[in-house]
Amino acid sequence: MFVGTMQSSYPFKKELFSILHYWEQNLPDPVQGGFYGRIDGNNILDKQAPRGAVLNARILWSFSAAFNAFKEPFCLSQAERAFDYITRFFIDRQYGGTYWLLTSKGEKLDPKKQVYAQAFMIYALAEYYRASGSDEARNEAIKIYQLIEQYSFDHAHGGYGEAYAEDWSLLQDVRLSEKDANEKKTMNTHLHIIEAYTNLYGIWKDDGLKQKIEGLLGVFRDHIIDRNNSHLHLFMDEQWVVRSPVISYGHTIEAAWLLQEAAEMIGDEQWIKYTRQKAVDMAKASLEGMDVDGSMLYEYDRTADHWIKEKHWWVQAEAMVGFLNAYSVSGDQLFLDSFNRIWSYTKEYIIDNKQGEWFWGRTKDNELMPDQDKAGIWKCPYHNSRAMLEVIRRYESVFPELTTR
Repeated sequence: MFVGTMQSSYPFKKELFSILHYWEQNLPDPVQGGFYGRIDGNNILDKQAPRGAVLNARILWSFSAAFNAFKEPFCLSQAERAFDYITRFFIDRQYGGTYWLLTSKGEKLDPKKQVYAQAFMIYALAEYYRASGSDEARNEAIKIYQLIEQYSFDHAHGGYGEAYAEDWSLLQDVRLSEKDANEKKTMNTHLHIIEAYTNLYGIWKDDGLKQKIEGLLGVFRDHIIDRNNSHLHLFMDEQWVVRSPVISYGHTIEAAWLLQEAAEMIGDEQWIKYTRQKAVDMAKASLEGMDVDGSMLYEYDRTADHWIKEKHWWVQAEAMVGFLNAYSVSGDQLFLDSFNRIWSYTKEYIIDNKQGEWFWGRTKDNELMPDQDKAGIWKCPYHNSRAMLEVIRRYESVFPELTTR
């Protein structure tokens, strides 16, 4: 039983602050401001590394969210550092939105407007507004939301496009990363738009924004969630024709709780009922990706019958939240046991107990994945710090008698 193996939410709080202190102690740049762009897998700092919008937005969100939960002053000071750098260098004062990539000196390196990055900037700015009361943060979040709606929303077929040039004109290559398919619409971007819009609605109760969240829930129901197995279609063309046979277990379990959160934020009872059932269905589907050691595997290609059996840090983090959330919804002990297995695996194999933060991941043989960052454009204090915050919140709700603050 969970009650017998965990006496309080303290271990999650301890790990949350371990993650945040790692970033506070290792990443701030005293010369250029903001945060350095990379620490490699050997824990070596790269002061000349480019700085990504996603990394900086996730730093801003993580420290802001932690401050909002626990009011620790160092969290607010680091959030202020991130906000200052973002507003000075990342925000495009001519065309609006955030650049994708800067040099280590804050110069434009790749000024494209990737909608995924715009979403994360909204998400972070809304959280920082809660922490600081900054009207500038709130107003900038609203401006970026309006730009997404102006340039990215597909009035003909619904949903959102992927990427645009600096001036928001069309691009031929809209991929988020080199491994992605160059398709007009992706699950990943839509998932993080609804995540961002949900957080924005929490500070700005705009009727139009609420309608957009409802529309995104409809997009997931009608086009992205596979009705046959409750997994997610990853890549689609403009008219929602599916272009990928791959199952991403981390995204299935992440969407399981994020969609429910969106429905609960707007307070629509029909959507709440639907997403709570989907939270359970998608958690069950995700169990297919659990390895015998308690980890969650990365991907499975249904057409080729091929597994990628790597165990990435972010997948374990999202699985913890998704399974504990499914337990809180259903009361099914299977989900609680799965949560415990994921947490046990993460403590033993993913958390770097010597140098701090989390490793990128493990191979199928549980060896450390080579040549992967400890901090970088994609490796941020977001999935793991958010997992700790969400687990604490759910744990204290499900097991209040065991809570120690």
